[in-house]
Amino acid sequence: MKIETILTPAELPALAQRDLRATACVVFDVLRATSTFVTALHHGAKAIIPISEIAEALAIKKKSPDVLLGGERNGVRISAGGIDFDLGNSPREYTPEKVHGKTIVTTTTNGTRALRACANAQIVLTSSFLNLTATAEFLRQKDFENVLLVCAGTGDNKADEDILAAGALCELLAGLLRCDDRTAQRAVPALSDSSQTAWRAWVEAKSNLTGAIRRSKNARRLLAIPDLHDDVAFCLQRDIFPLVAKMEADGVIRTG
Repeated sequence: MKIETILTPAELPALAQRDLRATACVVFDVLRATSTFVTALHHGAKAIIPISEIAEALAIKKKSPDVLLGGERNGVRISAGGIDFDLGNSPREYTPEKVHGKTIVTTTTNGTRALRACANAQIVLTSSFLNLTATAEFLRQKDFENVLLVCAGTGDNKADEDILAAGALCELLAGLLRCDDRTAQRAVPALSDSSQTAWRAWVEAKSNLTGAIRRSKNARRLLAIPDLHDDVAFCLQRDIFPLVAKMEADGVIRTG
């Protein structure tokens, strides 16, 4: 298994020129989009439709009034076109009472862009600390030759929390593959320079993950907003949801 990592959103446009048909992409937007997707699916959401523009979300709502609208701009729940979105981008909002059996149309600043950039991949997963081991187990079982970890970032810059999650996944995959008799004779795994960067960052930070991430731009912004303060601790919980979140060929995210 070869593991490459995209560390910043500045690298996303180049994906359009790459042949990803033999690559499994894993998208991280830890604070908060992919954490929210995973939470919603665990709590019974039927599907999540990630889109880029607010106008597109409003058009879908007009055609399908039963869908829920979710997402954020600058971290805050969207109000546009005379419509207040049903949900923001806080995973704590996506309770079973609100989302069970529902299709959620969502648009976020960076997470949606990262997912769309991977649309031509063999498979696209959305992951977070909340379902990290389930994601690693899925990748091991499917035995993908090429894995691309995509850090959604913040604005046009890197996001430390995404890089640390990517590094943690590299560590998990290395451990799982070494313990797998089927792959024991293979070199496991081959980390690109960018993946080694993420892995080294994770090794340095994992003994005090909360402290490391609280210093990140996204965490500082959320911690300064009383209603969103607790999102940081929520998103750093490890492996509380044993599910795989997969974006299928129709662009919809469902439980894999």
